[in-house]
Amino acid sequence: MTALKRYFITGLLIWVPLGITIWVVTALIGAMDQSLLLLPEVWHPDLWIGVHIPGLGVILSGLVIVVTGLFAANLIGQRMLLFWEGLLQRIPVVKSIYGGVKQVSDSLLSGTGMAFKKVLLVRYPHPQAWSLAFQTNVPDEVARNLDAEHLAVFIPTTPSPVNGFYFYVRRDAVIELDMSVDAALKAIVSMGMVSPAMKAEIANYPGD
Repeated sequence: MTALKRYFITGLLIWVPLGITIWVVTALIGAMDQSLLLLPEVWHPDLWIGVHIPGLGVILSGLVIVVTGLFAANLIGQRMLLFWEGLLQRIPVVKSIYGGVKQVSDSLLSGTGMAFKKVLLVRYPHPQAWSLAFQTNVPDEVARNLDAEHLAVFIPTTPSPVNGFYFYVRRDAVIELDMSVDAALKAIVSMGMVSPAMKAEIANYPGD
């Protein structure tokens, strides 16, 4: 019975991540296939092919993104983009949402942004616990009103690092890790893959 249990767990370790990966990829492909609905009905591939082929929406979405990038790279496209962004900035509610999302996307996707400067360890959610965090930027107005040097940190949630918490923490209360952002994100998504080096830093931290 012990051997049967071991084989069962081994099988789960193989099929669970594979099944979740297939589910996520299928959901993404299904969502991107919805872009086909933007085409006129007579252009729908299902009609002139006679069968539904999953993934055609991914190709269409990719083409739209590439064409948009090519268009925005020239002078006329840049001027139209500035005009469109200026129009959105005049709409009361939309300007707040669009402006915030654009700043985050520019920082994460452009390669030149300063969204995540360093990987840190901070005490959260209580003084006896540690959490991985990413250093971001402290607004000047906030820095002027703090009594000591603070760092802006983003603490992502597990296993979805898209959501999280944003705090200002004293610099002497954090540990800077020699760890890449990608490695930290993998540790967060995998829910607990902590290296021995990280454990040693925590053990050597003087604390309170």
